[in-house]
Amino acid sequence: MTVKVQREDFDVGAELAAMTGGKTGIGGVTLFVGLVRDMAGGEAVSAMTLEHYPGMTEKELEAIEAEARQRWPLDDALIIHRHGRLEPGDRIVLVATASAHRQAAFESCHFLIDWLKTRAPFWKLEATPDGERWVEAKDSDDDAAARWAKPA
Repeated sequence: MTVKVQREDFDVGAELAAMTGGKTGIGGVTLFVGLVRDMAGGEAVSAMTLEHYPGMTEKELEAIEAEARQRWPLDDALIIHRHGRLEPGDRIVLVATASAHRQAAFESCHFLIDWLKTRAPFWKLEATPDGERWVEAKDSDDDAAARWAKPA
């Protein structure tokens, strides 16, 4: 398990090589890379500033990753999330999962990004031509995360 919250950019290839190096039981790796868009809600975005609560953010990401490990047979998982000021095209997040079988890798990666979007304590401030605005939670993100709820 690796969880990193950092200001600096990451090298996707180097991170995947470190995650999988020497692990010959891995049959599949699935990853998601999130990027800053230059448009949101039909309005131009020139930058996004991501804020977080140090310590609490890492703890929540570790809990989300632990939940994925309980649900799927993972050989490894990686979550890297950046903070600070980012510009369109910059990488924000990398989520990667590795398993002996592709289905577990695909499903767990999808789960991690869905839960990360709704449960990780990050706050996003977008810079637009009309000034700065905080990004509100989206019902579509909540709906995506809800599909992973365990039956009662």
